[in-house]
Amino acid sequence: MTRPLALVVDDEPDICELLAMTLGRMNIDTETAGDVGGAKGRLGATRFDVCLTDMRLPDGDGLELVEWMQSHAPDVPVAVITAHGNIETAVQALKLGAFDFLSKPLDLNHLRNIVENALKLDRGGDNNKAGLLGDSAPMQALRDMIERVARSQAPVHISGESGTGKELVARLIHESGPRAEGPFVPINCGAIPAELMESEFFGHRKGSFTGAVSDKQGLVQAAAGGSLFLDEIADLPLAMQVKLLRVIQEKSVRPVGASREEPVDARILSATHRNLSEMVATGEFREDLFYRINVIELRVPALRDRGNDVLLLAEHLLKKLGSRATLDEGARHELLSYAFPGNVRELENTLERAVTLCSSGTIGETDLNLKSNEIGGGRSVAATGDLGSRIDDVQRQAIVDALEKTRYNKTAAAKLLGLTLRQLRYRIQKLEIK
Repeated sequence: MTRPLALVVDDEPDICELLAMTLGRMNIDTETAGDVGGAKGRLGATRFDVCLTDMRLPDGDGLELVEWMQSHAPDVPVAVITAHGNIETAVQALKLGAFDFLSKPLDLNHLRNIVENALKLDRGGDNNKAGLLGDSAPMQALRDMIERVARSQAPVHISGESGTGKELVARLIHESGPRAEGPFVPINCGAIPAELMESEFFGHRKGSFTGAVSDKQGLVQAAAGGSLFLDEIADLPLAMQVKLLRVIQEKSVRPVGASREEPVDARILSATHRNLSEMVATGEFREDLFYRINVIELRVPALRDRGNDVLLLAEHLLKKLGSRATLDEGARHELLSYAFPGNVRELENTLERAVTLCSSGTIGETDLNLKSNEIGGGRSVAATGDLGSRIDDVQRQAIVDALEKTRYNKTAAAKLLGLTLRQLRYRIQKLEIK
């Protein structure tokens, strides 16, 4: 059997020798290049299984090579070696398409994990997207993005309204990548009480607090070798955001009551239905954490933006419910014209109720009972956008009134409204108050 072949790009002979020795112990052959030009030449002439490149090279940098490889050697996973603590460069490399990154001084265990995951890419199997139904353009684009991000180890943030299937997308990213055989550990950040959060995430040592009768493994450690999915990450308290940032940057955790940190190797996937950019602007979410989890953003489309997919999903969900019922023309028209503010989750609940109410084996418009979820004129709140604009009008008037009362002293106006000065400035800008 042919041994895998790695390309090491570095102008320091000592580093090249160290990496070649480490890879050799993993039964991987190595070729080296001392600069960007030499690396491009070798990649054009030979089929490599993985590439490791230093950031600083005599004729350019690793980022240039990463970008070039996306169009000239897209099947070769590339990891970038960065200076210690240079997280910004590492994030930039991931955005350009790097598989992962290593910081100096090199941690050889981390190196081995990265290379092993990179070599699994070709053996990852077919992209299991069977659970992601839909022929619409937004869904085809989403499937393509899943396929692309599954090859990377970059953190992915999945945004979208409640009920769109963000956890399903996270599972597909996990199952389509090199960590598919590892665990997929979902955490609902809004469901864990604040006082238990650190222990649940990072584990604890026996006797570290009242009730800690034995050592307990945290959910982060349970995801080692696989993926950690942080659902509703916007609900994390600021104190936990700081601790999570350290876990992501240092790839290690410290259980409650432990004297030292433990290395952990898990890919970070996150999701929320809230707007994290707005939360950063108002000081509710840490900008540095947002920067780290949002390396790649993936938006899941709302059901109302997916056209005829709603009928395809309805037929699939009826089979899932074990029903042989069919939809008549009126029901099909009703499903296509309704905005589904609750998205796929609401569709499933609607059909479950309709199957119970339907007596003839054919589901009609009245069985769906969607009119009860609508407001004046037969249009849903989500379809009209009226509620959002009404809320903006109310906020705008309240801010203008407060500013007039305080003679346009923003600090005093913020206090009157129960906001911080930063929050008030953000709302003034957002609502275009002049």
